Amino acid sequence: MPWDLNFISEENFKDHVRATIQKYGDKLESFNLKRFNKNIIDPIKLIFDKTVYRATWDETISNEIFRQRDKSNNNDIGYFHQRIFQYFANCHVPANGEEGGWDVIYTNEAGIPIPDGTTVHTVYVEMKNKHNTMNSSATGKTFIKMQNQLLHDDDCACFLVEAIAKRSQNIKWRPAVDGENMEHRLIRRVSLDQFYALVTGEEDAFYQICMVLPRVIQEVADDAAANIIPHDTVMEELRALASNYDMGSQDLSIAMAIYMLGFSTYAGFAE
Repeated sequence: MPWDLNFISEENFKDHVRATIQKYGDKLESFNLKRFNKNIIDPIKLIFDKTVYRATWDETISNEIFRQRDKSNNNDIGYFHQRIFQYFANCHVPANGEEGGWDVIYTNEAGIPIPDGTTVHTVYVEMKNKHNTMNSSATGKTFIKMQNQLLHDDDCACFLVEAIAKRSQNIKWRPAVDGENMEHRLIRRVSLDQFYALVTGEEDAFYQICMVLPRVIQEVADDAAANIIPHDTVMEELRALASNYDMGSQDLSIAMAIYMLGFSTYAGFAE
């Protein structure tokens, strides 16, 4: 299939997808019952989930395993959104904590246009996965960090780039800091598609990435299938435990096995 993206090569994109999948790390390891119950699951919640959602035990346990895996996956997707810019012309991705702690630094000798008519030559980027992931303390620290950068460099702008923004936008960021509404024309809140457009010169660059991403992920995953496809044994082990309880039906016996994961020392269950 031809590769039509002009701002990143197919080889670099595949390498980046491969590195992102590898970042999933131990979350791709198979779940056995011990790992499943490492932090002690809530049997009552599982009973409610199964019944209210009209699910089978297999579906309920599978959903819980997915939830546990998914808790830290946002960091891995953050890696994908940030590190891809290392392959884009004029973009630099500093090592963690270095060069002011910025996620991406974009420079362009020809000038970078800002919507209010200003032109700068450097943009410092703080990147977030989603528009609502910063609390008030983090918001204040980020805005002050951007103000400080502008004090030291009068030929730059600072962007809060959001992968999942409320809408496509490139606007002044107007957060509340210590109860006071703040803003600066060179401190901006930018959706990921608009930042892609700015650095690549192609308005629909992010759309182009999204269109090739499913195929590339599939190809990379197929190449490494033996290493990334987990074999979860939780339900097999639960059924084995359930065979120790004669509750009148397999469904109730599995429920008892799940109760014992959390309540094995509780009065009644212990006996």
